[in-house]
Amino acid sequence: MQLFPCPFCGERNETEFHFAGELGKLRPDTAGDVSDAEWGRYLYTQRNEKGHVREVWMHMPCGELFVLERDSVTMAVIGSRALRGETA
Repeated sequence: MQLFPCPFCGERNETEFHFAGELGKLRPDTAGDVSDAEWGRYLYTQRNEKGHVREVWMHMPCGELFVLERDSVTMAVIGSRALRGETA
């Protein structure tokens, strides 16, 4: 079992969290035409970086989104902070 630090509720069991995506990944602008290729890249292409990563996670019990920084090789958690006001 791994503990993740929710910035709102403190450390909790990893089963309480849901991965929401890579920080900085932008959804295509649907105000105009979006090609199938653009949607495909958005939905299925991941950076999948090795080492220090910044990701968006949701703590399901409180429903808050936050940024989790971790090492993708060792799974060590570096820190977390509220998503509000965050820039990529």
